[in-house]
Amino acid sequence: MLKAGIVGLPNVGKSTLFNALTKSRKAEAANYPFCTIDPNVGVVQVPDNRLAKLAEIVGTQNIIPAAIEMVDIAGLVAGASKGEGLGNKFLANVREVDAIVHVVRCFEDEDIIHNMGRVDPINDAEVILTELVLADAESVASQLQKNTKKARGNDKEAAANVAILEKLIPHLDDGKPANLLSLDDEDSKRLASFCLLSSKPMLYACNVKEDELACASDHPHASKLQSWAAEQQDAGSCIISAKMEEELSDLGEADIAEYLEAIGVSDSGVSTLIQSSYELLGLASFLTGGEKEARAWTFKKGMTAPQCAGVIHTDFEKSFIKAEVVSYEELISAGSMQAAREAGKLRLEGKDYLFADGDVTLFKCNA
Repeated sequence: MLKAGIVGLPNVGKSTLFNALTKSRKAEAANYPFCTIDPNVGVVQVPDNRLAKLAEIVGTQNIIPAAIEMVDIAGLVAGASKGEGLGNKFLANVREVDAIVHVVRCFEDEDIIHNMGRVDPINDAEVILTELVLADAESVASQLQKNTKKARGNDKEAAANVAILEKLIPHLDDGKPANLLSLDDEDSKRLASFCLLSSKPMLYACNVKEDELACASDHPHASKLQSWAAEQQDAGSCIISAKMEEELSDLGEADIAEYLEAIGVSDSGVSTLIQSSYELLGLASFLTGGEKEARAWTFKKGMTAPQCAGVIHTDFEKSFIKAEVVSYEELISAGSMQAAREAGKLRLEGKDYLFADGDVTLFKCNA
């Protein structure tokens, strides 16, 4: 299962968000730096409104959503790349995840200590980004030295690596993350093999107070951070209220909906964050429905029909024959699988078919 790591400065709401996402109290959330030392790991269900309608169509009450793994990583401070604070541990933990959810404090509260002395979201975001880039600069220098030696021995792979690593050095020295280096598709795949921290996809989570959610689009701190993330980092962002969501995690759906309506919002932002994290990891869902369950299955974008069959059971990939496929939208429009079949919307797809998000399918395999 792919992992998204939750990072940020101390006391920005990382552990509170983790507890909200996982609907648990696994992570200690306290008003002092480094209350999280060892990373907390939890499985998070991916909200998918399509499943309830699919369950209604196929006549089941059992719904199983997709899931991803979230990791709550210790807070970082300036100088982490040189071992300050829990720097070495932090960077090692970041290296193990596939994408980064960067929580940034966008709320004022004198009772909660701010590690940098004042609330400045863009500066806070730049601190972490700088530490990732500095760690990468050291890694690139080391990898360049090793690959240069191999290239002298006519190692073609090493020579190709050297060409990219030499481009990376001035890029990182300018303080730019590796993911912003302009490369073609082939070189981008090679870049991924270097396992650089700043090449990981990143999503910014702007953490605001509960009473600020209703006017979140005009929030002075959050709106500036969102613009900076999009313009300077080519990164997505969402606005959340981690503290409120943690408090709501013990309530039922009806009570949560009633509470959110009372404060003038439809969502605390956490559902959007989970869905955005899912997409950030390059994931999508195909759906299956029957008497036993309506279920979302996770696949990596670009996977073929046999590979998706293998998600359900490894034997299915080997014995794959065909896949009956209809898009979720066409199924809902038809009203049933039989009606979709009669309308010619149900397709038979072979081994080369690339699955799309929302495909509702039935696999045909050899016994």
